[in-house]
Amino acid sequence: MGLIAMSERDLQRIEVLSKVIDGRTTIVSAARVLALSTRQVRRLLERIRADGAASIRHRARGRPSNNRICDGVRDYAVAIVRERYADFGPTLAAEKLAEEHGLTVSRETLRSWMTEAGLWLSRQQRRTFHQPRLRREAYGELVQIDGSEHCWFEDRGDRCTLLVFIDDATGKLMQLLFVRSESAFSYFGALELYLKAHGAPVAFYSDKHSVFRVAKKDAKGGQGMTQFGRALSELNIEILCANSSQAKGRVERMNRTLQDRLVKEFRLAGICDMEAGNAFLPGFMERYNARFAVTPARSGDLHRPVNLALDRLREILCKREQRYVGAQLTFSFERKRIMLDENEVTRGLVGRYVETYAYADGRLDIRWKGHSLPYRTFDKDQRVTHAAIIENKRLSDVLAYIKERQELQTPKVKTNSEKNGYKPRGQKPGRTKDFGNDPAVIARRQRALSRQSAMDEGQSYPTPFNGG
Repeated sequence: MGLIAMSERDLQRIEVLSKVIDGRTTIVSAARVLALSTRQVRRLLERIRADGAASIRHRARGRPSNNRICDGVRDYAVAIVRERYADFGPTLAAEKLAEEHGLTVSRETLRSWMTEAGLWLSRQQRRTFHQPRLRREAYGELVQIDGSEHCWFEDRGDRCTLLVFIDDATGKLMQLLFVRSESAFSYFGALELYLKAHGAPVAFYSDKHSVFRVAKKDAKGGQGMTQFGRALSELNIEILCANSSQAKGRVERMNRTLQDRLVKEFRLAGICDMEAGNAFLPGFMERYNARFAVTPARSGDLHRPVNLALDRLREILCKREQRYVGAQLTFSFERKRIMLDENEVTRGLVGRYVETYAYADGRLDIRWKGHSLPYRTFDKDQRVTHAAIIENKRLSDVLAYIKERQELQTPKVKTNSEKNGYKPRGQKPGRTKDFGNDPAVIARRQRALSRQSAMDEGQSYPTPFNGG
């Protein structure tokens, strides 16, 4: 005799009914324990005495359901899905079967059919596993960087972004800085603080944000590097971009930890803006590192000293671009028209390229072979370009700027005459003009009366030129 599968309920019933058969308990007590009527208990006892304990199992076990869809319909549905909807999910495939083929099948039934036919993989089967990466061996060898946009001050302040620098070997927080959004200037500011505090690491490890990586393969300028990448190249620091968020999981998990711990710390301290938050961060980093930082596998610090003057460092940590000088000693820069002052040096720059240095504080320096050139802004337009492409991480900052501009000025709707360049020529009497009090009308009336009087007296009156 083979093995017989039974449920926990069946085993419990056999145990209780065996006690009734042995006389160790009564039918009433057994009915109370099994939550059955006494009549049902008597039926089960008769079944055990006649066919044995195996007869306790439900008699429908192992039999096909009475509501089962026939195999022909199943094969037909699977054949249609395989032929026309092989890459559809069960939900969409069930909808198309009902709409296009008049075959109504529940989503879960179709899911089981597709799974058995190898047309669908469950979420667990589709799950991918990433190879874990060991920590780097030395402190300062690799520093992961990322920005985390979050409601750091809850409802007490505006939403902002926290720039996070974490050492890969030790898990130590190296630099934290609150900024409005992720941009080249915000990372320049955080990098300057990092270099002053720790020195230059071997490499930074980031995501594929446009601050770190040129998205366009056919970009004309920049030599394949972003402004941040150019600055790191001059500082002899390498920048590496992760292919997935799991590859830089250390900084991603740190973002999640900070969104929990730091938010609660700010709530207890009553901090509600970025300035107070940045002042709080150094003490928080010191306490966090003392508790959670680990010892690296290899001793030693791979940070290198940055022996640069402050002015030279700021010249590196800025936006530097080349601009072509036109015939009028002008060029365009960030929706501005820049005109160079004419002198002996600038006269020879027509048709040449000058270098622009844009700083985070708004200053703009224009240089030719290292010499600063005087200039003035000829035309300035600070509007955001209509239908401009804005990255998701900069959207909050751009919207805040647009709101400020909209509050300062009310847009004026031009008429068709203004669009065509029409300009009225002086004041002309209209329908609502008071001709009786108009000085021009009064003067003409007086001249006409004078001429009429002269003609009545027989005197000649000179005719004014052009009938004036």
